[in-house]
Amino acid sequence: MKPDRSKNFPVNAGDETEPSIGTAEMPVAFIVILALLIFAGGMFLSSNGGGFNSTVYGQYSSTNELAALAPQDEGNKQFAQGREVYGRTCVPCHQPSGAGVPGQFPPLVGSEWVQAPKADRIARIVLDGLQGPIAVKGTDWNNVMVRWKEVLNDEEIAAVLTYVRNEWGNKADAVKVEDVKAIRALEKDRNEAWTSAELLKIADQ
Repeated sequence: MKPDRSKNFPVNAGDETEPSIGTAEMPVAFIVILALLIFAGGMFLSSNGGGFNSTVYGQYSSTNELAALAPQDEGNKQFAQGREVYGRTCVPCHQPSGAGVPGQFPPLVGSEWVQAPKADRIARIVLDGLQGPIAVKGTDWNNVMVRWKEVLNDEEIAAVLTYVRNEWGNKADAVKVEDVKAIRALEKDRNEAWTSAELLKIADQ
């Protein structure tokens, strides 16, 4: 004989319906918290995942960061420094492309002055400036280039000259810091810009 449970657990009229399967609205707070967690996880992976590259680990976040820490060839370091110097001093006149400004500033691309066997002439131009007419690639130019000797040190000048002599298809020897230093000392008393006629008297061999 089964026990009569109704005596201990009275059933109300409203509780006699059978349970049913259905859907209910998800709490808004839960959706917001879930979205925030997904966003935070994405940001963490973006900053620390290293692009899911197995060579990137620990405190590093990208292969570029690791490459920057790797030992670099001295020539590459000088070229990179020269690019930076060029970007903050030479671009307004000679342009990022090195093509110059037609009718105003001569090109550095393919310039015989830039690609001379020695950089003695262009080092002097950077140190003390240039004024008056000058022929570049068969075209005559007549403008003024300011002096940079008080702004750039010998290392920066050697770097930017190395850069322009080896960018945009140019190909010439790198410029040594000691060579720039020697020219600066030799011309220490000069207080005016060079002319092309003066520069042509300086041997470039």
